[in-house]
Formats: sequence, structure tokens, C-alpha cells
Amino acid sequence: MKTLLKGGRVVSGRGWIEADILLEDDKISKVEADISDSDARIIDVTGRFIFPGFIDAHTHFDLAVAGTVTADDFETGTRAAVSGGTTTIVDFATQYRGETLKEALDNWHRKADQKSSCNYGFHLAISEFSESISSELEEIIRDGVTSFKLYMIYDDNMLDDGSIYKVLKRLTELGGIAGVHCENSDLVKAMVQEQKELGNLTTSAHPASRPPLVEAEAIDRLLKIAALADSPVIVVHLSTKAGLKEVQSARKQGQEVYLETCPQYLLLDDSVYDLPDFEGGKYIIAPPLRKKEDQEALWEALADDSIQTLSTDHCSFTRKQKSAGKEDFTKIPGGMAGVETRPVLMYTYGVEAGRITMEQMCRLLSENPAKLYGMYPQKGVIAPGSDADLVVWNPETEWVLSAENQTANVDYQAYEGYPVKGIAEQVYVNGQLAAENGKIVKEHLGQYVKREPYTKLF
Repeated sequence: MKTLLKGGRVVSGRGWIEADILLEDDKISKVEADISDSDARIIDVTGRFIFPGFIDAHTHFDLAVAGTVTADDFETGTRAAVSGGTTTIVDFATQYRGETLKEALDNWHRKADQKSSCNYGFHLAISEFSESISSELEEIIRDGVTSFKLYMIYDDNMLDDGSIYKVLKRLTELGGIAGVHCENSDLVKAMVQEQKELGNLTTSAHPASRPPLVEAEAIDRLLKIAALADSPVIVVHLSTKAGLKEVQSARKQGQEVYLETCPQYLLLDDSVYDLPDFEGGKYIIAPPLRKKEDQEALWEALADDSIQTLSTDHCSFTRKQKSAGKEDFTKIPGGMAGVETRPVLMYTYGVEAGRITMEQMCRLLSENPAKLYGMYPQKGVIAPGSDADLVVWNPETEWVLSAENQTANVDYQAYEGYPVKGIAEQVYVNGQLAAENGKIVKEHLGQYVKREPYTKLF
């Protein structure tokens, strides 16, 4: 099957060019001017930007947490992803205590295989480390899982500092890399107790119990551990100016540290936790939303390329699920949806607003995650031989985000009423048209992605 996209503007991490794109089966065959092929179905994409399929490297689908299970599983979550232009996700397969790494991966394959509408891979969250786990890592990486997740918080998942050191050293030996959730567990517990002793059980206690220095301290500690291990590391969902400063300082000392942030930390602030009628419960996430000065620092870091990837931490819950913590903020399931809105939010409030360039959007949402997570040039670039994962982006379409026009399996929209410009007019997954203008036209096209070791970005 051949498809010829004619007249578009092909976007890369360096800019864009006017070129046609010939897709043959699930691969890109040609990228050049004035392609002719009588056997191809011709699609006129004049005036459209063509991005390599967007990659969301931080999702949580079908995750059991806080006494419930996320509202989006791989069926609904990947449909939401594709509807907005994301053609590949990397979800977190979690090793629960007592499990082998293979058991954890097998569990997540059962959740995702034959159900996914976009391509998918797994980070492996290591919750327990031992000699047997260390030995098992070699086979896990050889079989195509090359990135891992470590937690510095949450009793069921967190590793102590010594175990983090051992994991990082082992991953460096094998060519793997870890992303780390950085919050100081003991400080959060102490500050939660303080809020309860004050009688504050509302959503306003959430940011008070997890202030910016809780993140900054954990980042500083992680970076010192990584320096001792001589290991590269990724700080995921960075939310604070203080945390950013810790990374900037470490980089000046020559450390290889990568940064991820999310749209919510750029566009929403902690004032939502004071909303009446439990509306603040919708925004309980960890780390919490921050101040506007933190937003500005993160935008500046995006503009000067200090942040390498922009993911969502999509971890969705319904209003009913969130209401479990109506009388106690610590019982609210933490997380929010975002996998389908990330591209349009970044185009509208990033590119259109002049905060980032088109090529930076391409790097943040596609090229850099493809490189960092071992998928480049299979993904993350429009080039002959690369996978035919493409987004035909109409930059002129104006619309408004609402719960009614979203695909995710939740009954509210965190960005309700936000005006946006641009839309994923056509989304191709493995060479097939999967979505048009936010509507799924073909599902279950996703394939599992075996990944190579990461590529250094600087």
C-alpha cells in the first residue's frame, strides 16, 4: 500500500522544508520535492506541517494505585493519544515487591498487547533491587527495554539511596538509563502530618505538604548519587525553579543530566487547589502544580533547550474516583489526563505564543524522546526508512478544549475552556490513517517497540 502526501511542510528538529512524502506499507519510502507515483493514493496536504509522530514517554495506563485503577487503560488511553497526534507512548511497567523484572513486563504486555491504537514501549519501574535483579537486567536490556524508573518516594515503590546508587552503576554498565521521581519522602510525610495537626484536610494542604524544596532537595541528592555512580540520569516531571537550578549547577560540573517537564507545570498553577466544591481535587498530582514564577522558569528553560523532553504523566481518574479523598486530601488518587492535549497546548501556548519554535516543538515531542529512549531513527524523524508515523498538522484550526470533545475516559477536562489553535488533521500510525481531526478512524494499529540504548543529546 502506498500513500503520497503532497505539498506539505516537513518538520524536523532543525526547521522545516517543503517536500512530498511517499509512504510504502509501514515505512517512509521517499522525502523529496515533486514525487510522482501512479500506484499511490494521493493526499493533498498543502499548507499543513508534517511532524514525525509525537512520542509521549510518560504515561500510566491501567495502573492500580490508591485503592483504584486509572480510568484509562491501554484501549482508551492509546485512542486518546492518537486522537491528538501521539503515535507512540512509553508506559511504566511496575515491578511490585517480590516480582522478577520479567514478571513485571509480562504483566504489562497482558495489559497492552492487541489493545493499543498507537505504538508502545515500556520503562521498567524497579521497586526492589538484589543480586538476582541485577543479573536479570542484562537480559531485559538485550530484549529491548532500555529505560527504567526509580522512585525516591512512595513506600511501595521507593528505593533507598544505596540501592539507587547500585541500580545506576549497573545500568551504566549495560547501556541503560533511569528516569527518577524526585521528592523527599520523609519530608513529605512530616509535612502531611503538620497539615493534619492544623486540621487542614482540604486540597489546599497538598501543595503545602510538598513545597518546591522537597523536589529540589531530592534532585540535589539524586545528582550527587549519580555523580558517584558516574551515571547519566533523567529527572522526570520537573516542576520547580529550585529544582531546575540544581540541575543547571550539576551540568556546569560536567554531569550528564536530562530533564522532562509536562504541560500542566507550564500552564496551570497552584491557585486551583483553593477552588470551592472540591474542584481542586481534579488537580491533585505529584509533584503538585506550582507558582507562576516556576512556570516562567520552565518556559525559559524550554526556550534555551535546557529541558529535553515534554511528556504528560497521563494518569487519569474520574470525578467519582477523585472524591475518595473529599474528606482527606491524602486519599485523593494523584494524577490527571493529558496525553491527547499535549501537542495542541504546546503548539498554541508555545509555538504560536512565540515561547518556543516549531523545530523545538519537534525536538521536545518527538526527536529527543526517540533518541533518549532508543527509538531513533526508527521514530522521531521523517526520513527514508523510518517508520511511517506522521502527524499532518493544520495550523489554522481554532477550537476550545472541553470535556465533551476529549477522547480520554474521564468526565472533566483539566483545561476546560482553553482556546487552542492547530489540530492533528490526520494521524498515521505505521502507514495507516488512524485519526482525523481528533476522531479515531482505525484502532488497534499499535505495535510493541523494542528499543536500543539511549543516544546522548549533549
